[in-house]
Amino acid sequence: MAIIDDIDREILITLQREGRKTASQIADELNLTVPTITERIRKLENGFVIKAFQAIIDPRSVGLDVTAFITVIPSSSENYKELIKKAKETSEVIQCFSTTGVGSLMLWIATHNSQSLEELLRNIQRWPNVARTETQVILSSHKTVQQLPI
Repeated sequence: MAIIDDIDREILITLQREGRKTASQIADELNLTVPTITERIRKLENGFVIKAFQAIIDPRSVGLDVTAFITVIPSSSENYKELIKKAKETSEVIQCFSTTGVGSLMLWIATHNSQSLEELLRNIQRWPNVARTETQVILSSHKTVQQLPI
């Protein structure tokens, strides 16, 4: 685990809120130099504290009208790594989580419509050792910003 100090924490809070803010703007806000901020951001990236910078896109705005959580319930854990590999290879899977409870994997997916969701479910149910799936279709989203309470 990377050790972060109060300045790193302030940089991270700022970048979570406004990922496009420049090092110069952050330096002004924190009363530090631009080289200090850029070096700290580089260290946070190299230490895998900052995993990526990316745009968050509204799925519906690009024709992905159905989002859902799919719980994958395997018949055994024999091919667990293969299930994860399949999830990573499936373009509709936005994120894949290992979980406790009924299933061992939770997939957050986005697809065009109910017909493409049905096709995706059939595909997932053919993965090795998948006994069944349970799907929760997302009707609406009320909080989508990924800001950790740091």
